[in-house]
Amino acid sequence: MSEITPDLVRHLGVLARIQLSDEEVGRLTGQLDAIVDNIAKVSAVATPDVVATSHPIPLTNVFREDVPGGELTPEQVLQNAPDAADGRFRVTAILGEEQ
Repeated sequence: MSEITPDLVRHLGVLARIQLSDEEVGRLTGQLDAIVDNIAKVSAVATPDVVATSHPIPLTNVFREDVPGGELTPEQVLQNAPDAADGRFRVTAILGEEQ
């Protein structure tokens, strides 16, 4: 039995605030179900004796030394801000927004 249902896809769309048409729900239901099935297949063969890898060949990250540079003044930081008040960025309130 399929784990992904059209109702679940619609619910995920609401949570993601994405309006989905019936055609999109149908297409995404099949695609998401295939993804879940493939993850289950991989999980079935992932045993403790199989070493987890993120890449088939070993890689090494190259990091530079983290050296602090010159600091900006509050005026420099805010000079290109769309809106500022009292030395701070001013943004639109998001509290109380419908979910």
